Amino acid sequence: MFSKEEIAQRIAKEIKDGYYVNLGIGIPTLVANYIPKGINVVLQSENGLLGMGPFPFEGEEDADLINAGKQTITTLPGSSIFDSAMSFGMIRAQKVDLTILGAMEVSEQGDIANWKIPGKMVKGMGGAMDLVASAKNIIVAMQHINKAGESKLLPKCTLPLTGVKCIKKIVTELAVLDVLPEGGFKLLERAPGVSVEFIRQSTAGKLIVEGEIPEMKLD
Repeated sequence: MFSKEEIAQRIAKEIKDGYYVNLGIGIPTLVANYIPKGINVVLQSENGLLGMGPFPFEGEEDADLINAGKQTITTLPGSSIFDSAMSFGMIRAQKVDLTILGAMEVSEQGDIANWKIPGKMVKGMGGAMDLVASAKNIIVAMQHINKAGESKLLPKCTLPLTGVKCIKKIVTELAVLDVLPEGGFKLLERAPGVSVEFIRQSTAGKLIVEGEIPEMKLD
């Protein structure tokens, strides 16, 4: 199975030259460390920053430079800092080419639940609802199964929704999957050493398998 870092590394391969990319809280923030060489990408943080770099080395952190998840970050030459009103204006105007989000659940219709677990205190949904309503393309970085061994890829989400029919692709510790417009998770790649049958057993929603499924490659 892939680690969180390997999930982020695989998602980084989806980023194309010239993209403006928003990285959500959790696994998506790790993508900043794996941007392919020779690719010119501008990373956007919804708290008001364009031009994020990789995470700082220990001892080189600047407490005034943080992402939306309150983690210390670095900035690249030419970066800009602005207020959240301008940041969300950029998001709502669909100036972001790719959004990478974490999720608690995704349905086979492309619905996403990623902001609230009933009975647990949360500060709010943050910018997730704006992002899923406005983004041109959304990839989810998530765990395929929860700590109880239950699938998080479901026929229908059980948690409060963040967005409806908006997710295009999912990368988990087990697999890479497309969410089809007509519904269902189409298996594209599997993690090294993980069988198609295990992925099938770990996916509660409709899983579509066509032909031989290659192993994920990070190089």
